[in-house]
Formats: sequence, structure tokens, C-alpha cells
Amino acid sequence: MTARTSPLAGIRVLDLTRVLAGPWCTQNLADLGAEVIKIERPGAGDDTRSWGPPFLKDSQGRDTAEAAYYLSVNRNKRSVALDIATPEGARLVRELAAQSDILIENFKVGGLAKYGLDYASLKEANPRLIYCSVTGFGQTGPYASRPGYDFMIQGLGGFMSITGERDGLPGAGPQKAGVAVADILTGMYATVGILAALQERQRSGLGQHLDIALLDTVVAMLGNQALNYLTSGAAPQRAGNAHQNIVPYQVFAASDGHLIVAVGNDGQFRAYCGVLEAPDLADHPDYSINSNRVINRDRLVPILAGIMEKKPRDYWLERLEAVGVPCGPINTIEQAFDDPQVQARGLRLDLPHPLAGTAPSVASPLRLSDTPVQYRHAPPLLGQDTQAVLRDYLGLSDEAIQRLVPPAA
Repeated sequence: MTARTSPLAGIRVLDLTRVLAGPWCTQNLADLGAEVIKIERPGAGDDTRSWGPPFLKDSQGRDTAEAAYYLSVNRNKRSVALDIATPEGARLVRELAAQSDILIENFKVGGLAKYGLDYASLKEANPRLIYCSVTGFGQTGPYASRPGYDFMIQGLGGFMSITGERDGLPGAGPQKAGVAVADILTGMYATVGILAALQERQRSGLGQHLDIALLDTVVAMLGNQALNYLTSGAAPQRAGNAHQNIVPYQVFAASDGHLIVAVGNDGQFRAYCGVLEAPDLADHPDYSINSNRVINRDRLVPILAGIMEKKPRDYWLERLEAVGVPCGPINTIEQAFDDPQVQARGLRLDLPHPLAGTAPSVASPLRLSDTPVQYRHAPPLLGQDTQAVLRDYLGLSDEAIQRLVPPAA
């Protein structure tokens, strides 16, 4: 049998992104086998290199310059330190773009044109180039020139209006997500778009420009909540840990902690009531079907909560799992990594690192049976591949590289 290579083996990506949305995308591509060349500012690099503490520690327990934030989204990449604001730096990046399959950038709209690094300029030399722009608001529209950050776009896009405890309860108010979901989901959409453009290029032989925006992503990821509004004309409100369309589907307090109960259909509700020793609730006309439970949640949920608070969390988890009612604990991140299922899936990785011996990482959730994700190396040090890339791909001599690249790179 012929050995199968990584899905994106032979694909070269020029990464002009920093922070999270763009690097999340390029790490996906790198994990799938693409060669990703990350262009960074000499002496500073990606903004997130300094976004700590925490920082990776060396073998003596001292902080290195590698922040945990940077480590989270830059494995399997090569780092080249070039200043695109200089004519020489911009020229070298243009030459690399001419040899690349994909270029990803997250500069302000039009910001790369003055360096000859915009799509219109680069496609002349490389019509097969797939050029992906990741911005806050997209390439068009009245907000196109504005900077866009995850937090503000979670608010502007409506996400925070449905996230947080509902009005009238302690802690009520709009709330952002615990991770930068606008950035991460935009990175995922960029990945999907790039893979689609690669597939289309197989037929046409041509690249194209992808316009991926955080605001578009946040509005799109409202999902069923957006359709709740568009079909009814009524904007959904915050529901805390409850579900807008399913009851009971929320957090309950037990006598010693909290657990999640996620009843997805009427059969599960009947089984749930059996565990609660309250079969009359399953037969009650106000609660027997989900649509009625949603309408009457303010009467039903306090009854359920009053029963569940009388016994320990693990008592409920054991019995609900036994009858097929979806449920689970609320873990800390430490507890999540200690969970036997998380450990069995190998979600924690330790990759070789030149300063610390190893650096922790989190495995990709992409599981391909015959061409699996490969973890080649930890995120690179700033500029560690500059000489090799400029020598091997652009044919520069060591002397020329020394003249062009500052010693700090």
C-alpha cells in the first residue's frame, strides 16, 4: 500500500497574522501538514509573545519570553523576522508570496497596499494565490476601516445580549464568553474558506480573495437564536444557564455542588422524572411535552430545583446516567484535564522546546483515520527560521541575510 501523506503536505502558507483569529487558522493548516511561514516584526514579534504572565519556564524555573497565549496558537510554524515597513523586507515577503499557495493577513483594510502586499498586487505574480483577509468588519461597509476586537464584537454582534444571567436575578447583566469565541470561530471559518478555495483551485487553477470578518462570524454563530428572532420578531433575552427552546436544559444545585441536566426530548424527561421520584410531573399536561415545558418553565423549574437540592451531585449523576439522561459535572480546567476521557483522548501534548525542554500544548480535535494531524514542533522562537527560509527559498547568501536582517532576528 502506498503511504499517504498529510492532507496539506506540499502546501505553503505565508502567515502575516498575529494575536488569535489568524494564528488559529494557520495553526489548523499547519496541523494538517501545510508548511506555515510566520512573518514577524524583528525584535518584537507577534503581540501575544508578551501577553503574560504566565510565561513558559525554562529548566531552572525562570520565565522565558514565550507567553502561554502565544504558545496556544503557533505550533508547527516557522518564524521569519522581517520588517515589511522597509523596502527590503516588503520585497522579500513579496518574493515568498510568489512561491506560496496561501497568504493570510489581518491588517486594517488596505493597510498592505502601500507595501505591494495586497491581493491585487500579489495575484499578478501568482494568480494561483489564495489570499485570506481577516478583519473586524470585513472589506466593505461603513465600519470597514474600524479596528475590531473580539470583546467589542461579541457585544456589537448581539452575542452578549443572550449571554449571562437573566434580568431580575443576582449577577444579571450581559456577559462575554470565557474565551475569545469571536476570534476562534473566525479562525475556524477562515480555515473552512481556505480549504474550499484550495478545492476550487484544483478545477480552475486560480486563487481568489477571501474576506472573513469577526462581525459576520458572531452574527452567523447566533444560530438558532438568530432564527428565534427572525421568525418571531422578538429578540431572545439572556437565560443564564438555561436553554431558550428546551426545558429542563440547565444547571441545577445539588446539596454539595452543581451539575448540568440536558433533557433533549420527552422520553428523557419521563426518565428524569422517574429518577426524581416525581412521575406525576411527566404526566402533567403542562409539562409532558417540551413546548409546554418551555411555556411553563417558571413553574416547573422551581419544583425540579427543590427536589435536586436535597441530594448530592454524584447521587444524581450516577442515577441519571444509568437511565440515559444527559448530565455532567461543571469542572474547572484543571479537573477537565484530569478527566479520564480527556486523558484517554490525549488532549494534552508536550512538544520539544529549545528553551524549556518541552512546552505544553492542546491537541487538535481533528481526528483523521489514515492521515492524522502531526505535531512536529512547539511554537518557534522569534526569527528562528529566518536564515533557513531566506537561504533555501530565496537563494540569499549568509552575507546578504546578515545585511538585511537585524541581529535581534
